[in-house]
Amino acid sequence: MTQRQQILDYAANQYGVLPEYLWQQHPSYAVLRHTNAKGKWFALIGHIEKGKLGLNEAGSTDFINLKCVPDMVHILQQDKDVLPAYHMNKQHWLTIVLDSQFRFDEMKKLIDWSYDLTQK
Repeated sequence: MTQRQQILDYAANQYGVLPEYLWQQHPSYAVLRHTNAKGKWFALIGHIEKGKLGLNEAGSTDFINLKCVPDMVHILQQDKDVLPAYHMNKQHWLTIVLDSQFRFDEMKKLIDWSYDLTQK
């Protein structure tokens, strides 16, 4: 099972959230959002060319954007699979390359954190 599918399964089981596919031109991009009235996003999952993420590699990859406290964004980016946020505020969001060496247990903690940070 891919990390992408693990994330979608985790969001469904943990929060009762199903992915929303909002853009016809980007059918692989899924938004995970709160089910409350504000409906804020807590994650964005997509598939993109590695070069657009700033990686010096050929090919494409799945990624996830998660909200994070600014002090931790820089610390987490010390991991080679954690990058400045793609198309999001780089001070408050980060991008993680999926199906990499980034441990899924750590990913779940960051998903939970992003969920909590976007709840208000």
